[in-house]
Amino acid sequence: MKVHANGIDIHYAISGNGPWVTLSHSLFCDGSMWDPQMAALEAHFTVLRFDTRGHGRSDAPPGAYTLAQMADDALGLLDALKVERTHFVGLSMGGMIGQHLALKAPQRIDRLVLADTVCRFPPEAQALWPERIRIAAEQGTAALAESTLARWFTASYRATHPEVMARIAALIGATPVAGFVGCAQAIPRMDTLARLPGLNRPTLVIVGEQDIGTPPAMSQEIAAAIPGARLEIIADASHLSNIEQADAFNRLLLEFLA
Repeated sequence: MKVHANGIDIHYAISGNGPWVTLSHSLFCDGSMWDPQMAALEAHFTVLRFDTRGHGRSDAPPGAYTLAQMADDALGLLDALKVERTHFVGLSMGGMIGQHLALKAPQRIDRLVLADTVCRFPPEAQALWPERIRIAAEQGTAALAESTLARWFTASYRATHPEVMARIAALIGATPVAGFVGCAQAIPRMDTLARLPGLNRPTLVIVGEQDIGTPPAMSQEIAAAIPGARLEIIADASHLSNIEQADAFNRLLLEFLA
């Protein structure tokens, strides 16, 4: 299903029954990234998944995006669906969107889960993005699949789950170049640290112990800045901790949201 909000068509899916929980995926993915969470969540919640601007079956307009703009996309979707309040779970880019959304419209958020994400990037991390943009522009997003999978999953998981690697590689390759480039210009500019002490929603911060893209130190910075936030580090997981250690991730999610 789609709605037109904030100037674009946004694809979404709704399932389950109970209080609302909204799921926001990482760069290069779509709402299917959350498949390992669905059975656990649908038993207790009405689950809203959506494809971020530039991804999946949502529009991918050309030009640079901003994280504030993507938070407005999410807010427009909630407005269109008449969702007054929701739990919000965001991973990586989705966690950046979640921070912007909760800071702009805290009255719409019940509980906030920020997984494998950052509140700011150091200069050395910012410097990686122009090269990724160049490769995507010249060779397509599939050219970034191998290096991305190496960052997103531990070596042992990659070796023992080739079917998952194939599925995520297909999502990476299917991401429109315009969508990746738009998001890749927004992500390095992420910087909410100074505003996080004013975020007054109950917050759980989750990170994979072996996440090299958004390491545990970055999650510790988020948790330290948000009053009352709780930090959980998942062992034997890298960046897509919701997939690599789905059982541990789901247990933390349900304990917190319930």
